[in-house]
Amino acid sequence: MSDELPAPPDIARDVFAGEAWDRAGAFAGLLAGPGVVRGLLGPREVPRIWDRHLLNCAVVAEVVPRDVRLVDIGSGAGLPGIVLAIVRPDISVTLLEPLLRRTVFLEECVEALKLDNVEVLRGRAEELAGKREFDVASARAVAPLDRLLKWAMPLLREGGELIAMKGERAAGELAEAEPQLRASGARTAELVTVGRGKVEPPATLVRVVAGRAPERVRRRRGR
Repeated sequence: MSDELPAPPDIARDVFAGEAWDRAGAFAGLLAGPGVVRGLLGPREVPRIWDRHLLNCAVVAEVVPRDVRLVDIGSGAGLPGIVLAIVRPDISVTLLEPLLRRTVFLEECVEALKLDNVEVLRGRAEELAGKREFDVASARAVAPLDRLLKWAMPLLREGGELIAMKGERAAGELAEAEPQLRASGARTAELVTVGRGKVEPPATLVRVVAGRAPERVRRRRGR
């Protein structure tokens, strides 16, 4: 398998429309270059940067409401957070990442891509609970759903949404997380498919709508 960055597929022109096109291409180069050198992405992923990473993350925007505050938990190399910021300039994106080498890379990407709708925060979701509140939380390959719920739900306003990219394991993780869904006061939880006709296979998400926060979290927020 070649480790060179391939040309973007034709569908990418439709997904990354307008000003997003140049930014998407520049981000692909950052992932394939510094991202690989610094160990944020494996060399074997370079040929799949467009289809498996950029396009797969971009279609998540189909279910993100307009003009929201989104936190990308465990943002890593900026997937899906930076991609969502590129295709959706109407949203405000917070990239939340605990590791210094990753936050440095994220900050460099934000500056290079001139993304004025993005902030980078170094830290863990547990540390941010009670200090900030968001409309949407996104996550990709961060943790099993039951653990992700513990991190994400305290960051969401009532009625806010967790959008977790889970792929083939989505249904199984959703079933296993039933106790944590009840404990976290989730209002609804469902599987959602996005990207039909744009990525193959289409991306499978778990979407959880936050209900009223548990009492101990409400007390912490009120301090």
